[in-house]
Amino acid sequence: MSLPVPKQWEPLAAVPIVAGLWWLFAAAGGGWLFWALIPGVLMLAAGVGLLLWPGDLRLTEFMALGALLALIVAVPVTLFGAFVEGLICALLAAGAFLVSGRVALAQEQAVSGVPPPDATIAVAAKAALDEALLAYFVGTADLPSGERAQRVCARAPLMEKAMQDAGFAEQPELLHKTPPAPERVYAQQARLYGYAYERLSWDSGFVADARIPGADAWMEHRDNRQVTAWMLRHPGPPRPWLVCVHGYRMGHAWMDLGLFPPRWLHEQLGVNLLMPTLPLHGSRRMGWRSGDGFLDGDPFDLIFAETQAVWDLRRAIAYLRAQEESPRIGVLGYSLGGYNTAMLAQYETGLDFAIAGIPAVDLAGALWRHLQPWHRGYYAAQGLTLERYRNILRSVSPVARPPKLPRERLYLFAGVADRVVLPEQVAALSKHWDVPVQWYQGAHLTFRHEPLVRQHIEAAMQRAGWPVSAELILAR
Repeated sequence: MSLPVPKQWEPLAAVPIVAGLWWLFAAAGGGWLFWALIPGVLMLAAGVGLLLWPGDLRLTEFMALGALLALIVAVPVTLFGAFVEGLICALLAAGAFLVSGRVALAQEQAVSGVPPPDATIAVAAKAALDEALLAYFVGTADLPSGERAQRVCARAPLMEKAMQDAGFAEQPELLHKTPPAPERVYAQQARLYGYAYERLSWDSGFVADARIPGADAWMEHRDNRQVTAWMLRHPGPPRPWLVCVHGYRMGHAWMDLGLFPPRWLHEQLGVNLLMPTLPLHGSRRMGWRSGDGFLDGDPFDLIFAETQAVWDLRRAIAYLRAQEESPRIGVLGYSLGGYNTAMLAQYETGLDFAIAGIPAVDLAGALWRHLQPWHRGYYAAQGLTLERYRNILRSVSPVARPPKLPRERLYLFAGVADRVVLPEQVAALSKHWDVPVQWYQGAHLTFRHEPLVRQHIEAAMQRAGWPVSAELILAR
């Protein structure tokens, strides 16, 4: 890896500064200021910060969020209000949006073996979308503060000792038990986006290991004990099953069926789909948002969340095998789902393939990267360093053990401009698996619109011998 040359001043900061000032002072009256205050302040503050203190990750993130909000507000202003002023507002916001993506990419270190992002407006815009998403994730994350932060730091050595004493750090397979198929599965007919599907539910059956501090508290999340899943199944003879693993803060049918479009996967390629919901997501959530407590809140609960995620996914696969004789099963996961697909590859045998898309690999490093400096400094002073946190999470790392699937059944794809899952993380999994990465010139949120991604997924099915439509694939 090579770091970019640092700058004392960032001249591109002039764009968000001018944009923020224009948004705040372009029009008089409280009505305009009501709509312009948040995007204007975000662009101006981030622009000034970028000028004076370049290098802080949050500057480009909140600049992108402010610019994106400004672009949304500018549409009705331009169409139904002052056209010229609205158009100028929109152009300045678009400029700030592109600057956030370009600067964010320019500040990132180059990774050996990863193609550099193209220096184009399209790639900068794709990176800026990721930056805005990160601003939402980081800005709304539940960070332990006050006495909660003290308890987290005090718990760190206890967690580390418990994981070592139980042997989980050196032998993660001791933590990940093989689950049986669910004894009773409830099915309910549903319809969405014009597609009929089944809403399945069953008891998770997961029990957190009592030797790990916090196990009792984890088991108190009652809604999390019931797994839900969406199933689309063709009538007639058996067909291959694609187990689809959603990303962070998803787990609702309207989200998951949009992420894994039935028109393409179910109708055109002709495969059956099973979409299990990850712990603490969808109907299993414990907060008001799907995913609350999985990657925020108590940082050590990630041990239980990931252990249960692997258990639940393997239990879903066991369910399919109990329904059919020798079913053909492949796994496809995106983002957090890619992480769990990589985890499955360590423990599940007999899969036709595992496709880890834009997969996070080092969750400890990713979470630490976006911690506020005050939190990082306090944690480190209390002995909770990144190295200790990584060691505690080692048993739920996708690079802790070699995969059980042969390398010809393992697939990776990722974006060279991804700001949520950095290319270096995917490169680390590529090295661990000894398989190449299908890189595309895009970011985290744009993978669904990248032709190379669909081709990669379809190629995995063809190489596995699935009877997908070859004519459809060759026509693309």
